[in-house]
Amino acid sequence: MMRRFDEQLSELDNKLMEMGTLIETAISHASQAIIKQDIKLAQVVIAGEKQVDQMEKEIEALCLKLLMQQQPVARDLRQISATLKMIRDMERISDQAADISEIVVTMNGATYINSLEHIPQMAAATLKMVSESIDAYVKKDLKLAKSVIKYDDVVDDLFDKVKFDLIKLIRADSSNGEQAIDFLMIAKYFERIGDHARNIAKGVVFFIRGRKTKKVKNDKADLDS
Repeated sequence: MMRRFDEQLSELDNKLMEMGTLIETAISHASQAIIKQDIKLAQVVIAGEKQVDQMEKEIEALCLKLLMQQQPVARDLRQISATLKMIRDMERISDQAADISEIVVTMNGATYINSLEHIPQMAAATLKMVSESIDAYVKKDLKLAKSVIKYDDVVDDLFDKVKFDLIKLIRADSSNGEQAIDFLMIAKYFERIGDHARNIAKGVVFFIRGRKTKKVKNDKADLDS
């Protein structure tokens, strides 16, 4: 019985990694769609959202099966509980990559009002957070999970820079307003992706350590403990 349970936990890890690969690809493609103004690539991201939704359902079903049939306790129960929360954040990341791509489609190759700088940096930073949060879960790496939580500050700082740059552009020429709002929404979606990656990492901390991290304002003190 225990061997079968261990096999199912291993299957859970594999499915989570598969879902992780899908959302990492979605973020990467959404970023490239922005930079290259590639509408076809953006449409690939939008279409791929359904596959992530399906993966979420499969993982959720496996988690519920394990909970009902095996009645796990302690660390195993925390792992399954953390996974159920993580896949919700992962599904939201997929949604936001699709939202970014939809904006790229609506912009329809229009000349950009400003050279892209901080938005690609945000994309790279959020991709790093998502990748490392999933790695932290698979490797049971508490130190890596904590570093992901701290790294969210980098994404927040980049969002502030994007917002500041766009405000300057609007003040200089109000006709920049519509596209500036599009870029601000793109940056906001990347910021949210960072927040979801941070949530995943917090779930890993709970799974490994057996207690939740403190509220956001106290994260730094908690992580240093």
